[in-house]
Amino acid sequence: MPRGQKSKLRGREKCHQARMETKDLGDAQAAASPTPTSGSTPPGSPTAGAGQNPQGAAATSSPVAGASRPRSKARARRQAMQHRKSSQASTSAKPAPPDPLTKKAGVLIHFLLQKFKMKQPIRKRDMLKLFHKRFKTRFPEVLRRAAECMELAFGLELKEVKPNGHSYTLVSNLGLTNDGVLSSSWGLPKNGLLMPLLSVIFLNGNRASEADVWEFLNILGIYDGKQHVIFGDPRKLITEELVQQNYLVYRQIPDSDPLSYEFLWGPRAHAETNKMKVLEFVAKINSTVPSAFPFHYEEALRDEEERAKAISAARARGAAKAIACSKVPPSNPSSPQ
Repeated sequence: MPRGQKSKLRGREKCHQARMETKDLGDAQAAASPTPTSGSTPPGSPTAGAGQNPQGAAATSSPVAGASRPRSKARARRQAMQHRKSSQASTSAKPAPPDPLTKKAGVLIHFLLQKFKMKQPIRKRDMLKLFHKRFKTRFPEVLRRAAECMELAFGLELKEVKPNGHSYTLVSNLGLTNDGVLSSSWGLPKNGLLMPLLSVIFLNGNRASEADVWEFLNILGIYDGKQHVIFGDPRKLITEELVQQNYLVYRQIPDSDPLSYEFLWGPRAHAETNKMKVLEFVAKINSTVPSAFPFHYEEALRDEEERAKAISAARARGAAKAIACSKVPPSNPSSPQ
């Protein structure tokens, strides 16, 4: 095979792999949050509506439907009865209820969101009051599930204030200061959507088309033109607010026909996080380790090496400048000019 055709084939394979990893990321994140119970999470949260079939989807039919006729009327009647019974069974089937620990995690999430909104301390003894005695022994597992959902859905990491201090705080998983956090009416950081967006961009070769980004957001139940209770107007958020804060770059794809746009990491994203942190986020959602994504893992390692070299070079320049300044003799204002 000619070299040009081989490179094109490899490019198509990488593009296909990136699409599959992006879809897996969206599916995993949508599935990571516990099923909301009444009052457990704000309506329209990132996980709400995820996984629902789009309206107007075609009904599934047999690939050989209509290809052959039944040999007798009796056989036709039997097949009709079987089809009717199977249809009734499928329409009457109800989704399995969430397990008790997942429901308790939903209650705990609501508690954590309220504490975050009111800027009140989060204490273990207050959380334990939410549960019956029989669940208190399972509290660590419930807390783990709730903390994982808070991080994946809202970008908030639950951390102990002091080791074994039984007191916690919620911080942005990007390490942002409060001044740099866009907030919703709930006081929740809209930047919680940023880490998933940076992941999509990274997995797609450090640039993601607008179509790919909206495909990912739709998996999370976030739609263009539809107001979201946490993130507000999603189009304004990703194309204006996060762009103005230099977290994202939104630009026209050169020579695109029809006209289309793409997203890249902005300078502030490069400064406040790195590819390894983003890959760790992706791995956490998929319950695996960063090295499970070998191509992106190697790229993240190279990124860390380049950052380390840049920091060392900057320190060396600073040290050289300081030495040079120390060798300059001080001027004597009393000496004759």
